[in-house]
Amino acid sequence: MIELGATARVTKVSKENFILHYKTPQIPVVIEQLSEAWPAREKWDLDYICAVIGENRVPLYGGGDRARGRRHQHAALTEMKLQDFVASLRSGENKLRIFFYNILSYAPKLADDFSYPDIGLKLFTKLPVLFFGGKGAKVQMHFDIDLANILLCHFGGKKRVYLFPPEQAKYLYHVPFSFSSLFDIDVEVPDYEKYPALKYLKGTVAELEHGDVLFIPSGYWHYIVYEDIGFSMALRAFPRRPREILQLANNILVIRTIDGLMRKIVGQPWNERNERKALSNTHKNLD
Repeated sequence: MIELGATARVTKVSKENFILHYKTPQIPVVIEQLSEAWPAREKWDLDYICAVIGENRVPLYGGGDRARGRRHQHAALTEMKLQDFVASLRSGENKLRIFFYNILSYAPKLADDFSYPDIGLKLFTKLPVLFFGGKGAKVQMHFDIDLANILLCHFGGKKRVYLFPPEQAKYLYHVPFSFSSLFDIDVEVPDYEKYPALKYLKGTVAELEHGDVLFIPSGYWHYIVYEDIGFSMALRAFPRRPREILQLANNILVIRTIDGLMRKIVGQPWNERNERKALSNTHKNLD
């Protein structure tokens, strides 16, 4: 059965201890008061966000189904005003989500409400991004293409994040030419008959509340469940070691490009081929 412990949690942590105990060994941790001095901790709720950028049209992702046919796996499904999207969340919508919405490009006023913590990460200050989801929304198991160390700063309703280190990828039904598992992998309701490798998974689960900040180490796989309507801001520290930089470049310039081209040229047979490979490659690890 999937073996899950609680993600480490601290109230505060010094720069030295964060580097020693979490950054260097690449161990996730929830830091409860890292955002304590931010105006965002008091101000950021759905009403405030709507007051600031409610008229913005935002791309929406998800839809409760995998990308099929020739549609790019990272393509938006639709768009609407943010205030209309929030209204839909309050009415029970939980399939569509806001993904990687750049604050500096589209909501610069929000940048006045937070700062970049001096915690031992060289955070890239040009790319603070927002993610929104409705009650019951789930985010497919994946790892981030840019291999960043991430501070995920959470606001609003509770959210669960299941975390698995890179060495667990062999049990995660990684779809070739993607950065995700098979679409219907659900670590909360695992189908061990269909996906027997899941029985060997070992990871942790982080329970996030308003104001919590989760450190997600580079390359960590994560599966997210919104217990209630909420949103998070991700601050990123990109790889700096040559090997990781080369892997990042390969992810963006080679793997993603090949997948996009093959979806356009071949269509659904390409997707089905990769899904079969995810099954066969993972099950080989059980032999």
